[in-house]
Amino acid sequence: MHSLEPFYNWRHIYVSEEDPNSPFFKKVYNNFTYHEVIYNHYIHPQWDYFGSETLYLKILFVDYKAHTACIELIGEWNDAIGNDISFLKRNVVDVLSQLGICKYILIVENVLSFHHSDRVYYEEWVEDVKEFDGWIVALNASTETCSYFQEGKINRHILFTDCLGWRKYEPENLFKKIDSDFFGATGLIE
Repeated sequence: MHSLEPFYNWRHIYVSEEDPNSPFFKKVYNNFTYHEVIYNHYIHPQWDYFGSETLYLKILFVDYKAHTACIELIGEWNDAIGNDISFLKRNVVDVLSQLGICKYILIVENVLSFHHSDRVYYEEWVEDVKEFDGWIVALNASTETCSYFQEGKINRHILFTDCLGWRKYEPENLFKKIDSDFFGATGLIE
């Protein structure tokens, strides 16, 4: 896991630690010291801790004018024991939502497992974005992980889909693609 870095090809457009509105503003990274772990496995130091012991993230892109954010995740998403969605919602999403973000892409290809609990935070998140014709999309969950999300009925709140070539897009174009492929003017799944 230590060799899995967050996607970095958009850093010429957006850097979360340089964004004064980001929860990670002014964070300093030491790329030579691996200190964060998920189940005794070191992870790359560019991943950000947001309260979960088993799930880390990187905000890859935010556009406050377009109301969009792309967040990449790594680890085990565990709502049953750690209530990871509460940390994600309160420590990251709520900060961005207060600044008008209502369209979220979650890159979940490095989320290895999911353990569900109640869906209160997901329902709250959907209500927050729905008010502004927004949406939440998770890209590239493995088949097994996607089945865990479906078992927990999280797919009622988050659209799970694949976009294997997402890295070739500039962020604005990725959001346009997701918007045009899955959502109408109301932001609801068609």
